[in-house]
Formats: sequence, C-alpha cells, structure tokens
Amino acid sequence: MSFPVESIREQFPALQRQINDRPVCHFDGPAGSQIPKQVASAMSDYLLNTNSNRSAPFIVSQESDERVDAGHSALADFLGTTDTGEIVFGQNMTSLTFALSRAIGKTWQSGDEIIVSQLDHDANVSPWVQAAKDAGIVVHHIPVNLEDYTLDQIAYRKLLSKRTKLVAVGYASNATGTVNPVKEMIAAAHEVGAITFIDAVHMAPHRRIDVTDLDCDFLCCSAYKFFGPHIGIMYGKRKLLESLPVYKLRPSPNSLPGRWMSGTQSHESICGAAAAVDYLANLGKTISSGTADRTSQINVAMQAISQHEIKLSKHFLNRLAELDALKLWGINDPNRWEERVPTFSFTHDSLSPQELARQLGEHGLLTWPGNHYAIPFTEAAGLEPEGTLRVGFLHYNTLEEVDRLVDSFQELL
Repeated sequence: MSFPVESIREQFPALQRQINDRPVCHFDGPAGSQIPKQVASAMSDYLLNTNSNRSAPFIVSQESDERVDAGHSALADFLGTTDTGEIVFGQNMTSLTFALSRAIGKTWQSGDEIIVSQLDHDANVSPWVQAAKDAGIVVHHIPVNLEDYTLDQIAYRKLLSKRTKLVAVGYASNATGTVNPVKEMIAAAHEVGAITFIDAVHMAPHRRIDVTDLDCDFLCCSAYKFFGPHIGIMYGKRKLLESLPVYKLRPSPNSLPGRWMSGTQSHESICGAAAAVDYLANLGKTISSGTADRTSQINVAMQAISQHEIKLSKHFLNRLAELDALKLWGINDPNRWEERVPTFSFTHDSLSPQELARQLGEHGLLTWPGNHYAIPFTEAAGLEPEGTLRVGFLHYNTLEEVDRLVDSFQELL
C-alpha cells in the first residue's frame, strides 16, 4: 500500500497548529520530533495509575515494575538485541555518554589512544576528550572531507593501531545528514582490539538500527528524536556492562540493567519511549496488513519511512535547483541517497541562519539556526559562529510542505 502520511499526521496534534493563520510545518525534526497521541497517553496513564518507585511488595509498585520492564523489552526490539539487560535508560544521550566515558576512562593507561570524528555532535566528542585528558592519553580526530561532507576513511584506517582503545563515531550527522559506514568502521576497530561507541541519535527516526548486525559495543539514541519523550537510551554488550568499573550508589544493584541506572528513573518517560516504539510497530503492521512480531513490524515501518523520506528529499533537491542563493553543506548527488538522511544545512551570502529562521518562522515554517551542537563540523568547515540553517524532514512531512518551504525561500531571497 502507499505510505499513509495523512493518517499518520492525524495522530500528531502538534501538526494541526497555526502561526499567523498559517499551518505550521515542522522542519525542526533534527532538534526533536513531535509525538503521537498514544505516547502522551502512555505517559499520562502511568502517572495517574501506576506511579510508584521500584521493587516494593505492593501492587502499584509491581505494576510500575512491569511497565518499566516492558520499556526495556520494547527498546531491545527497536535496537535489535534479544537481551533486555543490555538496554539502559538515562536522562539523555549526553548524560549517558559522560557516565560511560568516565567508566571506560578508568581502564586507560599511558600510551593508549582514542579516535573521535569531526562530523559528530559534540556529545560524542567532548565526553571522550575530557576522559582522555583525565587519563593523559592521545585523542585523534577523523577529518571530514569538505568536498562531499563524509569522513575520510583512508585517514581513519591510518589512525587505527594496537594503541587504539576506543572509536566513537556518529551513525548519521545531525548537521549534514551524512550517514557514516559505521559497520565497516566497527569491524576495522575490532581488528585492533578497540571498543566502539556509536551515536545513533540522529539515525533513529530515519533507518532501522540493528546492534547485533553492526556488532557495536555501545550505541546511544534519544527517544525525543523518534517520536517519544525526552529520555536517553544506551545499548551495551552484556560482558562490557558487567565488567566495566561503573560509578554507582552502594544500594544500587550489581545486576543489569540496574547497575547502570543508579537513582530513580523517569518511569513515565520509559513508558513513553515504549509507546513510541509501539507506534512505529503499529505503522509497520498497518503497511504490511500482517500480524508479525514487533521486530518485523518495526522493520517494515522503517523501510517505508526511508522510502517516503527519499521521495521528499528528491523533490526538495530538485526544487532547490531553482535557487542559486543558498549553499548546501551536504551530499546532493541523487545517486547517493543511501549515504544521507533528510537533514539539510544551508548558508546564504548576506542573510544569517538566524535571520532566515526568523523570517521562515513568521510563515509558520520551523527551521533551526546555529551549530546544532555539531561544533566539530562547524569549526572544521569555518562556519562559526553563526553555523547553518538546518531543515529536516520526518515521516509526517508532505510534498506540499516541501513546496511551501521552497516557495517561501524564493520569496525571501
């Protein structure tokens, strides 16, 4: 069946909003997606009916535990692991990465090295750089090719050595939309015995993530990017989660996943994240008209979402050919769709990203100016301090919205 974008949009109340009597177009998805009604309902239902702390011998706490456990199961399906103990929740990706970097950093010794990249969100750079500084070890940065906004894979291979203890790289760039060849990069890192950490925050709403297939050691994402609440999720291989020296409270369990979830979690957000996964599974079930398991339904949904987003992107780039005033910082080759997600960064010779975003916002078109926390890239590309204007599409965007955006660009420029 065709992609049911209209019925999808009906599930997102935020898409019905107007600004200055014009319907709002959410092109700000790279900074955070909107949520369907069932996510808000799941969070509300938890707070109103099963709000309790964990592991008490009474029914409300037991029901709360069941919902939290179901959240681990849902995110395990979403990320491609069968071990729910390998799913850790936290405040956000940044906090989880800082905690993990602190733990892994305790294992580093003089002479060790780590590798980060110039195409990453700073949440996958600064935590590792700071941990390396504390340990007194060397940090290497994979350079970005400014000709096509990809990571220099030849340089990466040259940086790898038996001294490399960690490779931290993003699955997809939240600034340029570039999809990195992480599976191959992980395999190369493992050849020299390095641990791998993948920032999948920006990939999660666009493509299927399968940690088993990738064979990554750790991977993080954030539910608020894939139609859920503000909460971070970390996958880690069990043997590493069990063996690394974790910073935790004495009463906290040593078993997984509690060993890495010290303190009271946002149980309602865990329920909301699970509801976001079920939303995607229900979409896959609708598209396939089948009753397969949740993992298969997610596969179908993410494949359909990717195809819809490619359609939007092709139309967008075709229409952008009408404009000479904008510089695109990202892959624009129509034969390289697999190497990017629908996130586009622009600059203009005279209008700043902030001014462009302000004027588009008055038209009800929500875009994002700045460095997008991808400061390693904006520094390498000479885009500081203003950064870029970022436009992003998600599966609830339409061709009509794309046309409206390009028409407004023509009017403003």
